[in-house]
Amino acid sequence: MSQKQRVNFGSRLGVLAAAAGSAIGLGNIWRFPYELGQNGGFAFLIVYLLCALMIGWPLMLSEFTLGRMGQSNVAGSFRAITHVKHWQWIGVMGVCCALLIMGFYSVVCGWTLEYIYQAVTDGFSGKTPADLSLAFTAFSSDTVRPVLWMLLFLFVNCFIVLAGVQKGIERSAKMLMPFLFLILIVLCVRSVTLPGGMEGLKFLFAPDFSKITPKVVLSAMGQAFFSLSLGMGCMVTYGSYISKQANLERTALEVTGLDTLMAILCAITIFPAVFAMGINPSQGPELVFITLPTVFNQMPGGYIWAILFFLLLSIAALTSTISLLEVITAYISEELKWSRKVTAIIVSIVIALLGVACSLSMGVWGEFRVFGLNLFDLFDKFTSYILMPLGGIGISLFMGWHLDRKRLEQELSNEGTLKLKYIKVYVFLLKYVTPLAILLVFINQIVGLF
Repeated sequence: MSQKQRVNFGSRLGVLAAAAGSAIGLGNIWRFPYELGQNGGFAFLIVYLLCALMIGWPLMLSEFTLGRMGQSNVAGSFRAITHVKHWQWIGVMGVCCALLIMGFYSVVCGWTLEYIYQAVTDGFSGKTPADLSLAFTAFSSDTVRPVLWMLLFLFVNCFIVLAGVQKGIERSAKMLMPFLFLILIVLCVRSVTLPGGMEGLKFLFAPDFSKITPKVVLSAMGQAFFSLSLGMGCMVTYGSYISKQANLERTALEVTGLDTLMAILCAITIFPAVFAMGINPSQGPELVFITLPTVFNQMPGGYIWAILFFLLLSIAALTSTISLLEVITAYISEELKWSRKVTAIIVSIVIALLGVACSLSMGVWGEFRVFGLNLFDLFDKFTSYILMPLGGIGISLFMGWHLDRKRLEQELSNEGTLKLKYIKVYVFLLKYVTPLAILLVFINQIVGLF
């Protein structure tokens, strides 16, 4: 490995903003509120918090540690730490995962820009839920508009990554993340002050432990894992940019906490408003592109809240995709010795081509199927059902079982200058609880396909 000094994030705030930005994505907004509201409220929240601490935090800390120890891209970090070469394929798998996710996720990101435009031009006004559903189907299956919005979104991503770690990724995260939380807090206040909003809030957080079944626990485990951008190289790559003086134990805990706070605030934003308007809650694209525009139609000054919400959505999507693009760019530029700028542009072009294919698979290419899935759904299922869980399990096994315990403690303690408060708990969770939990999520998802 080259001994050239690696670029670091310039500040602790920059690390938190970038890592939290990577973790906070559309899943926090369109899945967690539904899970919380339908699966026992406060009871589900307790289960989720336990899962975040027992699965999310140990794995995030491991990815940060792996990256900082290796001082390289996600595959190069494995090679820098061990002479057993086959471990690097976990990193390569993470790069492939990031590339495929960008292929379909960038399409959804483009949708958020279209809906900002619709909100600004008052395009939701007077439309019934059926109208909004038809409009979304017509738009998502269109040949041109989704592709143009996706290309615009990718251009912004590429521009930020081209600027580098400090001037691009860190600077944008430090500007976007406070703005994101500000918008979210404003929307929270508006939601709970709607007539009936407080009743919705009470319903959302009313503890119902009778709903906590093994299936719900598995759902909480999956949400805790997928919500934190784990298993696809993002936190390993960002970890390689973290200063050797930073407290990784604390940083991983803070990022996990910020992601959880964001998810809870999203639930407070969405569920009381949906409840107040007497609309059945949903999840996924249906929630944000059909259900919520229906809610905004019924709210006084709804177009303003629609603009803020879809702006929130696009920022959350942007901060996540920046980290995914960085994973691929760092890997290719370092492995092939290409310049960062050339690599970022080439990778963005490849992603754009994948995105076009995924977008067209929702419309004119809809008849092309693999295992009964169009390309959009195939990329989604293959990454979330297979690549991400396998990546998470692989990193857990490498850091928990293969890496020497003394080397691990030396890195976490910053060469003995920090007192490790939770090292015994961390190692136990990493070796036994985290990989087993992710394996259960993996098996549950695979079984659910049949």
